[in-house]
Amino acid sequence: MSFKPDMVWGAATASYQIEGGWDADGKGPSVWDRMARWPGKVKFGDTGNVSSDHYHRYPEDVAIMKEIGLQAYRFSLSWPRIMPEGKGAVNQAGLDFYSRLVDSLLETGITPWVTLFHWDYPLHLFYEGGWMNSASPQWFEDYTEVVVKALGDRVKHWITHNEPQMFIGLGHEVGEHAPGMKHPRSDLARMIHHTLLAHGKSCRKIREHVDGAQIGWATANGAFQVADPSDEGVVAQAKADLFDYTETGVMAFQPAVWNDPAFFGKYPENFLRLHGQSLPKGWEEDMAAIQHPLDFSGFNTYNAARHYFRNEQGEVAFEEPWHFGNGFPRTHFQWAITPECLYWTAVAFYERYQAPIAILENGLSGADWVHTDGKCHDYHRIDFLTRYLSNLRRAAKDGVDVAAYFQWSLLDNFEWAEGYNHRFGLVHVDYETLKRTPKDSAYWYSEVIKSNGTNF
Repeated sequence: MSFKPDMVWGAATASYQIEGGWDADGKGPSVWDRMARWPGKVKFGDTGNVSSDHYHRYPEDVAIMKEIGLQAYRFSLSWPRIMPEGKGAVNQAGLDFYSRLVDSLLETGITPWVTLFHWDYPLHLFYEGGWMNSASPQWFEDYTEVVVKALGDRVKHWITHNEPQMFIGLGHEVGEHAPGMKHPRSDLARMIHHTLLAHGKSCRKIREHVDGAQIGWATANGAFQVADPSDEGVVAQAKADLFDYTETGVMAFQPAVWNDPAFFGKYPENFLRLHGQSLPKGWEEDMAAIQHPLDFSGFNTYNAARHYFRNEQGEVAFEEPWHFGNGFPRTHFQWAITPECLYWTAVAFYERYQAPIAILENGLSGADWVHTDGKCHDYHRIDFLTRYLSNLRRAAKDGVDVAAYFQWSLLDNFEWAEGYNHRFGLVHVDYETLKRTPKDSAYWYSEVIKSNGTNF
């Protein structure tokens, strides 16, 4: 056996990264609109004002999806496009845009997978404290209700948050992403709890309004790989470390802090011991709302955070990707290419949370350009995906219930603090003319979809 017959193959995008139309038709500002105007925060002073201009060119993009043969398209909604101040008044023009997009997808035979929040937090709510504010879970629940009432008759696949590790960790701990803050860990614990509660409340609101809803979320996980798969001790230690909580590194990056409450209704013991006193008063009463049956365990994986092995002393040890040595294969982003991580992370998450696995982002950045023959030859992406998907297929053969795979990304786009310095797309975008050129990888991926992942 390989992938299941009903395996879903798609591609993904995010609203601020592709839409443009940053203030069109009543849209309100987001924290990323603020970040892009903060000198020195985004490379070259780039902004998402126009980006790939998907807001005005979505019919062309849907036609390209059809040409590739995508079965599903994962996209996010811009909260301030729908509710300009994040709460209160609804911008009907924003809702209508997403309604037209959903209808266009369905008419083309592509299933929409909607992400409610992919980092473009309403600026007005940030000025009211954002995720620090105890009202933030209610704001997100109210926003969810507006959306599902408008789209829930046609959209059945829902993702609450995309990578809470990143929008809290990079946005509020490291300060590299919007809103560009650096909070103490006591504040971070509070924000983590409010984000989790927002997720739980959103899940319940989706169930209330959408018949047959399929719900999950997209977490960014500390993927790992091992040197010797037959060394059970090394494998066991790698899995244990993945789901432990330590004070080293970025607090918000650790996957169990997010997934254990969502699936089990409890925080990791070490997290509670170190930060329980910083959680909001009465947090225990929120855990039942945070825990909600999820239909799939969604995560985004690009490379291994750790490579485990047994050292010369016979002890289990690991090295991190920036120590992999000179000449180790890397993407344009300088992320190490570690295909086995997709196998091990899928196995570990399926074992722990017992929910079907949906890979909601996987891909690489390249320095891609249109060649003199008018085509975009990205052989590096085809090789990368062949390696990673081979490991996902191995996980499926070993019994992991792999439900879906989404390539990141459909289009070249605004890569957050890196601006337009990286190209992740299956489709090349000329940012001067906005011309779309499907890359060789798009046609390769088309054959993967047709063969259900058996052609490589």
